[in-house]
Amino acid sequence: MTHRAEILDGKALAQTMQAELAQEVAGWVNQGHRAPGLAVLMVGDNPASAAYVRNKERACERAGIASFGTHFPVDVAQETLMQIISELNQDDRVDGILVQLPLPPHLDSVALLNHIHPDKDADGLHPVNLGRLVRGEPGLRSCTPAGVMQLLAAHQIPLAGKQAVVVGRSILVGKPVALMLVEENATVAIAHSRTTDLAAVTQQADVLVAAIGKPGFITADMVKPRAVVVDVGINRVASEGGSRLVGDVDYDAVAATASWITPVPGGIGPMTVTMLLYNTVWSYRRRLSERESS
Repeated sequence: MTHRAEILDGKALAQTMQAELAQEVAGWVNQGHRAPGLAVLMVGDNPASAAYVRNKERACERAGIASFGTHFPVDVAQETLMQIISELNQDDRVDGILVQLPLPPHLDSVALLNHIHPDKDADGLHPVNLGRLVRGEPGLRSCTPAGVMQLLAAHQIPLAGKQAVVVGRSILVGKPVALMLVEENATVAIAHSRTTDLAAVTQQADVLVAAIGKPGFITADMVKPRAVVVDVGINRVASEGGSRLVGDVDYDAVAATASWITPVPGGIGPMTVTMLLYNTVWSYRRRLSERESS
């Protein structure tokens, strides 16, 4: 009988978590409170971004979160967006603000992200929130890495004392997920495109997180037998009559050696959207308790 890895099903966990959030939000609203609010700013007409934003807006609706989406033309000025963010920072109906990336090249995305108030930073990318993560303090956590951690926790995958390897060092995923794994007492290595003999590093991993944006890059010979493999990559590749989504991991080959694996799609993607809602509700809850205690 051939071995087959068990599935880390992000879609199922996302549905459960979103249902729990919807119940919590309904409870607050029934007590006479306003609904939590999320503002998503999107620039231009990138089809992938438009699909993500629609997805986020539908998820907000299901959870009972008010959506303050604004769509700007591709040539919108930096000053206009800065002004809108300033207004949202002051708006009491808004608990989370998200700027949908990527932005057109004439816009400074770092300046825009840094302009969001840290306590409304639904994507967890503000330097203050990354600093809180480094210090192990409560704060809004970057959605994709937080989704990875929730998925591992829900399947009771032990991390303490384990060797974890993160392939990819982006500020979106690689660095924050490494910090979160350290927080759970894993021993963590970050590998990347300049790593000498990458396979020798990844073969040491009890938990391997791939976040590099290269389709099928992690092959079976790079994976320790019975490792837990988390595939954060979402890559669109051509296939018969169109295109399909694949991860950074050569799924079929690696599933024959790993103990657990995330599928693409249906693994980390749904968890990212869920953590965006989770962050919005976390911020809302915090503001409510501050108001009640003042």
